[in-house]
Amino acid sequence: MRKFLSWLSSRPRTYGEAMETWKSSCPRYTVWEDALADGLIDVEKSEPIRTALVTLTERGKRMLNEAV
Repeated sequence: MRKFLSWLSSRPRTYGEAMETWKSSCPRYTVWEDALADGLIDVEKSEPIRTALVTLTERGKRMLNEAV
């Protein structure tokens, strides 16, 4: 999870980029789903969805900073 949060925080990322980079052989993107469920990331509303920006929430930023 820390790697994922760090990757997101390094520069602006889109939903499409995140989905492509964090693929999984599992039908669900575990790190993605966990980050959403835990309130660590936010996805802006955008059409098409692939262009939506994905950002860390305040909680996500705290978790990343505490991990250092």
